[in-house]
Amino acid sequence: MFRRLRWFIGMNHRAVASQKRLPNAKPKPPPAMLETVQEIAIYIHRFHNLDLFQQGWYQIKISMRWEDEEFELPGTPSRVVQYEGICECITKNSGVFVEAAAPDLGPEDVYGVWKIDDTDNSFSTQPFRIRYARQDVLLSLMISFNLSLGKYEGPSSSAVILKFELMYAPMLEDGFELQASLDACPASVHEFRIPPKALLGLHSYCPVHFDSFHSVLVDVTIHIALLRAGIHAPSSKVPSNFHAVEDVAGENLDRSIQVLKALFGARDKLLEELQKLSKAINQTIDLTDFVSKLSDMKLFPTSLQADGVTTNAQTSGQVSGEPQSGLEKVNGIVDSRSDGPLNTLSKDDLLSSFHLVGHQISYLWNTFLNFHRANKKKILEFLIDTWANDRRAEWSIWMVYSKVEMSHNYLNNVVDGSSCLAGRGKVPSLKKLTDDPAHAAAMRAELHRRSIAQMKINNQSIQDMHIFGDPSRIPIIIVERVVNSQRRTTSGNSYFSQLDEQDTPSLLTLPLFKAANKSSVASPQQNGRVLKVVIFVHGFQGHHLDLRLVRNQWLLMDPKAEFLMSEANEDKTSGDLREMGLRLAQEVVSFVKRKMDKASRHGTLRNIKLSFVGHSIGNVIIRTALTESSMEPYLRYLHTYVSISGPHLGYLFSSNSLFNSGLWILKKFKGTQCIHQLTLTDDPDLQNTFFYKLCKQKTLDNFRNIILLSSPQDGYVPYHSARIEMCQAASWDYSKRGKVFLEMLNECLDQIRVPSEGRVFMRCDVNFDTSNQGRNLNTIIGRAAHIEFLETDIFARFIMWSFPDLFR
Repeated sequence: MFRRLRWFIGMNHRAVASQKRLPNAKPKPPPAMLETVQEIAIYIHRFHNLDLFQQGWYQIKISMRWEDEEFELPGTPSRVVQYEGICECITKNSGVFVEAAAPDLGPEDVYGVWKIDDTDNSFSTQPFRIRYARQDVLLSLMISFNLSLGKYEGPSSSAVILKFELMYAPMLEDGFELQASLDACPASVHEFRIPPKALLGLHSYCPVHFDSFHSVLVDVTIHIALLRAGIHAPSSKVPSNFHAVEDVAGENLDRSIQVLKALFGARDKLLEELQKLSKAINQTIDLTDFVSKLSDMKLFPTSLQADGVTTNAQTSGQVSGEPQSGLEKVNGIVDSRSDGPLNTLSKDDLLSSFHLVGHQISYLWNTFLNFHRANKKKILEFLIDTWANDRRAEWSIWMVYSKVEMSHNYLNNVVDGSSCLAGRGKVPSLKKLTDDPAHAAAMRAELHRRSIAQMKINNQSIQDMHIFGDPSRIPIIIVERVVNSQRRTTSGNSYFSQLDEQDTPSLLTLPLFKAANKSSVASPQQNGRVLKVVIFVHGFQGHHLDLRLVRNQWLLMDPKAEFLMSEANEDKTSGDLREMGLRLAQEVVSFVKRKMDKASRHGTLRNIKLSFVGHSIGNVIIRTALTESSMEPYLRYLHTYVSISGPHLGYLFSSNSLFNSGLWILKKFKGTQCIHQLTLTDDPDLQNTFFYKLCKQKTLDNFRNIILLSSPQDGYVPYHSARIEMCQAASWDYSKRGKVFLEMLNECLDQIRVPSEGRVFMRCDVNFDTSNQGRNLNTIIGRAAHIEFLETDIFARFIMWSFPDLFR
């Protein structure tokens, strides 16, 4: 610090000594470098247990670092503020400690303190005990990290990696053993990348989930500002010639100008975000003192003052009006994005400008921190809504949207592709049945995956490294929105005139249906609760928790929904599908009645939304259950149906010879009745089989939304059967077998075509990256993709957050 003071008053001894060694030259010392620091404030609101496998003690550990290894200095915790429920902090040289409990936990559910560890520059919350699912732990604290650029004095060109670690200790641990167990090894890690563009200023929601084995939700918001750090003179040796000295000076001057420009941009961004937050939550930010101080400031060089422009001293203090460009937002200074005015500044002018804008940013940043503390919940809600609205745009990298016209004629055995499926997006409208649809879908997804591998993702949003860590390994989802779904005419004539493009909204702009079923909507004067129930049904020889990852994503979408993980057919999926459907219907009716009674005791029950999610033959069990008489009173409440790789048309035209051999063995030696029913061999007469009769039943026409998920890599379920569409083999089969298939297909499509206002019907192809699985039995027989639906939740996250109204 003394060396810097000597530089300010012209007592730089090193520079004097250098001049004596160069008698023929009198170079000036290099100009001072202007230092900045990144402050990243992390607000941790709550820890919500979605689906942790183990009870015990948990703790969140946070650290951050520069992504570029050349930036050696890590982020260091600089400030911790406990918003509520904790006693006053005790600050020590080695960290900051607090001895108190979280407000919604008992004394026995917390232990010790939260702390800052100087060894790895990390922050750890105080340990808390998790006892049950869907438990909330309110943390409500703000931790700020400072990141210095070190020897790189200019604006940062490196991203920042933000690391969250979930620490765990068994329930019985206590005392020093508990802390030692927590510090031993993280149970899970979740990292995020803050891109360089965001370091000038950002306010964003950042949900932390960790992984599928440690399914939680930590509500976190990130707030970033670029602040003034200080001034220093470079200590590099003076070169042996005068021209080199001038080059160094010029380089340092350029960097100083870039730093100053970055500070101006950071100030403008912070002011703009303050305005945005103030307006969004309808809370005034008082900037009277800030504006009055700007009016009195005379330090800024007059060479940068715009002619005829004065400070807006008439501002009342409330942030209002649209911000103008550049530096004119506050005090009438010219746009900082231009280097012209800044290049004309002297060293003193640069320092004055640096001090001025540094003070302004510090004032705005402290104003924001106080504003956040007073309005933390409203700001959190606003940032969550903003984050949710941005998901579709950000995740569209891995999603391909198109619009498909459903056939309007009775499908029959022809080679005309128009009787099966119209074009996707802008591709030609005819699709030849001589092409293998599964192979074509897989190739389309692979081409898209290759394009992602060559893509340079350069945005300002915080990037989840579970997704952006290796973008080419994320599932590709091809979404086909089926339009004009109406019942066919028996004469085979078209039921609609030529499609009017202007009257048909595109997939990306089509509003999704939000109202409840008209038959069950209460009168407008009633303000009762809407009971939302979601039933999850596993597949063949499955477990009731098979679909837990999809359930967890739905729970994030709608925390108030009631979920039933069906156990009625666990260890009973080898028998008659009719009996499975009956057991499921009884289980669903019992569950819904209990939830209706509970809701009625706490107020008026206005409506019910009953949704189903099935995997594999669980979809057949769902449709069978809907034919039971006990389910009839609830059919009008059916809302969303998500079919995950379900064999809706059976295995009549399965092309997987290895899998077909396995089915034959199960039928021959195990006598598995449901396999006979799935392959339509349970009766000599195909029209008397279980599956043929099921397709005749109206099991799909009452759903408001139908989403069929399939994968061309899935060899366990025929591709056409999961998508309820024509297949290549059936189009050439003129026997009774082909006729029966077409009848089943048309019956299912008829139910989907039922005229219904706001109905949504989508087919979603999910293409997984299997490159790291190698060649093994699972990939050969097609089981890998079938099980991947249960072992990853990214596809569900993409679909649900892209079409949120379907899941609420």
